[in-house]
Amino acid sequence: MIKKICIVYIILLAIISIFAYFFIPDNSRNANQMHLPIHSLSPGFSVDMLILKNTDESYQSSFNRLFFGEINSNTEIPLQNYILKGNKLLYNEYGIVSEEYNQELIIDQIDSKNFVQNNIVNKTYLLGTDKFGRDVLSRIVLGTRISFFIGFVSVFISLLIGIILGSIAGYYSGFVDKIIMWLINVTWSIPTLLLVIAITLALGKGIWQVFIAVGITMWVDVARVVRGQVITVKERQFVKAARILGFSDLRIITKHIFPNIVSPLIIISAANFAAAILIESGLSFLGLGAQPPTASWGSIIKDHYNYLIIGKPILALIPGFCIMTLVTAFMLLGNKLRDQLDVKW
Repeated sequence: MIKKICIVYIILLAIISIFAYFFIPDNSRNANQMHLPIHSLSPGFSVDMLILKNTDESYQSSFNRLFFGEINSNTEIPLQNYILKGNKLLYNEYGIVSEEYNQELIIDQIDSKNFVQNNIVNKTYLLGTDKFGRDVLSRIVLGTRISFFIGFVSVFISLLIGIILGSIAGYYSGFVDKIIMWLINVTWSIPTLLLVIAITLALGKGIWQVFIAVGITMWVDVARVVRGQVITVKERQFVKAARILGFSDLRIITKHIFPNIVSPLIIISAANFAAAILIESGLSFLGLGAQPPTASWGSIIKDHYNYLIIGKPILALIPGFCIMTLVTAFMLLGNKLRDQLDVKW
C-alpha cells in the first residue's frame, strides 16, 4: 500500500512538473510576474487585477509557451478601487485608499463597455504572495520541475560513472581494482556538500552546473555497490561458461552480469534521487543553486526564512513541506523495493 501511494504521488508530481505552465495561475516565464503592492499576503487573498494586453508581435510557438512559459506576458496592475467614466478608466493601485483616483487609462470608446468585463478580473492567490508579490503556488509548482530534473540528471550521471568504474573494478580486480578503490576512497572522504560547493564554484553558478556537480559526487555509492555485486556474480557458473565459450569481457559484463545486478541499482537510484533533491535545495538556499528568477524550493526558503520570526512562516514552511514529502516518498519507495527484491547488502 505504501509503495503504491509513493508511486502515485511521485508520478503525479512528475506530470505536474512537466506540464507546469498548464496548471499554474501565473504562466509568465519562471512565474515571475511581480506585484510589489500585494507582497507577502496570506493564502486565499483576492484582488481585482487590471490586465493590459501585450501588443508585442514577436512569435512564440504553442509548444514553447506550454513548456517554458509566456515570454511577453501581459502587464498586470492590482487595483484598490476603480470607476469607468466614458472612455476613461479611473483607478487607484492596491494599497492607496482614497476617494479620489490618481490614475487614469484612456479606452477606445467602442470597446469601453466591454473593457471592464474583459480586462479586469478578480484573482485569488491560493497560497498567497511572496515578498516580490509573485504567486507562491505558481513558484512552488515550478520548483517541482527543478527538483525532478536535478534528480533524473544527477542520478543518470552517477549511474553512468558508477556502473562503468564499478564494473571494471569488480571484474578485473588486481591493480585496476586498487586504483579505482583508491579514487573511491578519496572521493568518499570528502564531505558531499563541500565537494558539490567546490565543483559548483569551479564550474560557475547555474542549474546545469548543479546537475553535473551533484551527479559527479554521487557516483561513489553506485560504484561500490556495482563492484561488490560484480565480484559475486562473476564467480557463478554461467559467467565461467561464457568465458570458456570465448565471449568478450564487454559482452560478459553487459549481457550476463549486468542484468543480474539491476535490483540493487534501482534501490540505490531511489535513495540518490532523494539525496539529490536535498543537496540541490541546500545549494539553492546557500545561493549556489538555481539562480533568480528560476523557481526552486531551496531558493524560496532562502528568500523567506526570516519570515518565520515575523509572523508569516507559511512562505518558508510550504516549500519545506514539499521537499520533505517528495524525499520521504522516494525513501519509502526505496525501502519497499529493497524488502520486496530481498537485496542483501
